[in-house]
Amino acid sequence: MNRQNDLHASMFEQSTHSGVVIACFDAFCQTIKKKTVVLLDNASIHTSEEFEERIPSWKKQGLILKYLSPYSPELNLIEILWRQIKYRWLPFSAYQCLNALSGNYSAGHFWYQRSA
Repeated sequence: MNRQNDLHASMFEQSTHSGVVIACFDAFCQTIKKKTVVLLDNASIHTSEEFEERIPSWKKQGLILKYLSPYSPELNLIEILWRQIKYRWLPFSAYQCLNALSGNYSAGHFWYQRSA
């Protein structure tokens, strides 16, 4: 998510591990047109050996990764967004099952809820 509220989101029905995140970053690199900075938290999927080996390749493609200070969720825009989704925009019924969650997972739904 950037300051213009552009969000590049993905939803997976599996465990998220470094390989999944690497695939997302590889795909994201194919879309960028200029140097792009991405801020990361210090989750293990962002600091694994496999992930860190890909950083030089992404940098050559114009993707620059910067890590936030440990234990600073207030600096992480996605944490702020997630808090809004979880407590204000997403109805409680969305937590009943994966189908309910994915049915509520759309930018249109979130925008509608936010503007109401």
